[in-house]
Amino acid sequence: MFVPLTEEWIEMLRYTLMRLGIFAGCFLVVWGLVYSGIAPRGLGDSNYMWVVLLALVISAPISFVVLRGARDRASEQVVARVDRARANLERNRAQEDAAVDEAATGTASQAS
Repeated sequence: MFVPLTEEWIEMLRYTLMRLGIFAGCFLVVWGLVYSGIAPRGLGDSNYMWVVLLALVISAPISFVVLRGARDRASEQVVARVDRARANLERNRAQEDAAVDEAATGTASQAS
């Protein structure tokens, strides 16, 4: 299934890729620190999980600060999409209400 690349999708994709890039960079730094002995290793076979979790903890605040502008642009796109969906839903409800009112009026006039 092909999704057309609208401005909304491009902005979200850009933000997601930047977050993944920051995580990948943190992962490589943590991995290097752990295997050089500067940072502690995990217990037993949990070393990879330790590196991933530590990279997540480090990359989250970095992403929060560094990607503030990209996050704001992406959220504006999401808000606009939600507003359009709400407007479409309200328009559909109004059409349904008009159809129900028309059907009720038609049935009432036929009964008279």
